[in-house]
Amino acid sequence: MDLVLTATPSLVPLLARGALLSPFKRPGPDAEFPRTRLVLPGLRVDLARLAGYERVCGFPTGADALPVTYPHVLGFPPAMRLMSGRDFPLPLLGLVHTSITITQHRALAATGTYELSVRVDGLAPHRRGTEAAVVTEMRAGDEVVWESRSTYLARHRTRHQAPEPSLEVRKPLPDVAEWRIAGDVGRRYGAASGDRNPIHLHPLTARLFGFPRAIAHGMWTVARCLAAHGVPERARVTAEFRAPVLLPGTVTYAAEGGRFELRGAEDRLHVAGEVYPLSS
Repeated sequence: MDLVLTATPSLVPLLARGALLSPFKRPGPDAEFPRTRLVLPGLRVDLARLAGYERVCGFPTGADALPVTYPHVLGFPPAMRLMSGRDFPLPLLGLVHTSITITQHRALAATGTYELSVRVDGLAPHRRGTEAAVVTEMRAGDEVVWESRSTYLARHRTRHQAPEPSLEVRKPLPDVAEWRIAGDVGRRYGAASGDRNPIHLHPLTARLFGFPRAIAHGMWTVARCLAAHGVPERARVTAEFRAPVLLPGTVTYAAEGGRFELRGAEDRLHVAGEVYPLSS
């Protein structure tokens, strides 16, 4: 069933609703999940907010083309509306973004008009709990021009024996740059993206959720890597979020060919990803 939205949902009340409902959720891979697809037609980009996003992520500013990760920002409020609802079985508090796959079919004009849709694509057992998949699509007319699939993990005790992930041994990537990340990156990215989750904003609010300091948004880390790496107009991007980046901090950006990584102290892997050009 499609539900057409007349405006982009406000994130703050959705975060509050999700937090209040979290203690009452009963997660599990066999739970029911919302089948509604939220549709936001006539979507236009706020160019001032886009410029702030480009600055904090390291993308060039002023071009009439959206960064490959920006449609995720546009789709995040409708996704939060789904994930903060009573019929979404996973608690919003503690939900961890574990991966994203983005397919961009052509360059996206920043001044264009789009239709955006978001739906939950299912639940799956995970060795640490239950994982939900959320699919976002952006259309120009009848053409799908951008789509993504994100996975979100709710950690809980489980009897499901999901297989351990296969650990592919790959050649270490050569270091390209060392980045010193300021302590206010979470607040700056939150202002640009609208994602003001307290774990990203301040050490005191992060400690309430078990982090010693504020942590960078996962989507900021992958956006920062892709801004440095470069992405063709037609491409598929995959990224896995392995460990949080504490703020402030120093990380190493490594890349070779289509692969990229973000590593911390003692080669702790924070993000691993790959860019695949699509044929015409």
